[in-house]
Amino acid sequence: MSAEMVVRGAVIAALKADAGLMDRVNGLYDGMPVRATSPYAVVGECLGSDWSAKDIEGRELRLTISLRDAAETTGRLADMLARIEPAIRSVAGAVDGWRIVTASLLRSRVARVDARGETGWQALVDYRIRAVREE
Repeated sequence: MSAEMVVRGAVIAALKADAGLMDRVNGLYDGMPVRATSPYAVVGECLGSDWSAKDIEGRELRLTISLRDAAETTGRLADMLARIEPAIRSVAGAVDGWRIVTASLLRSRVARVDARGETGWQALVDYRIRAVREE
């Protein structure tokens, strides 16, 4: 299976395993949902590029996670956002033929949004995850 699919699945499993995060959201979605009620989380785009060495097959992945909340303030969104990094860092070791070797925050954004007929707050976090193929 591709590194993109394996790592994406491992990240989704780690986020779902965080009871504190799951208590704060109405849903965690693999891709943008057609219908969702705030607050919710989305594991979005996953971009992969070659990160191979002389005798090692590797991938560098860029993964975006977004959080949406219709609240007037950022308090609840901040609580959800604080739970993302520990969950991402818990994704380590070998999974389905790939070993995750690093997971680093690239950037994060918090903004007031008005989308899909819903006003509120959105947080976007982008991670760089590097993995090597395990034989």
